[in-house]
Amino acid sequence: MKVSDIRELSNEEMETKLSELHKELRDLRFQDAVGQFTATSRPREIRKAIARIHTIRTEKESAEA
Repeated sequence: MKVSDIRELSNEEMETKLSELHKELRDLRFQDAVGQFTATSRPREIRKAIARIHTIRTEKESAEA
């Protein structure tokens, strides 16, 4: 997910996207534990997207203050 795309999201949409990403990461960890894991680069992409959303959310909060 690109930064420009994240900046366009509202706070509620960011929270929804975060929950979706956390769910996907949890599912991938489960697949890894079971031995069905195929998308080896996807967890890293998800973690980076989560970090980007948290960063942009913090920037928006500090800009409002």
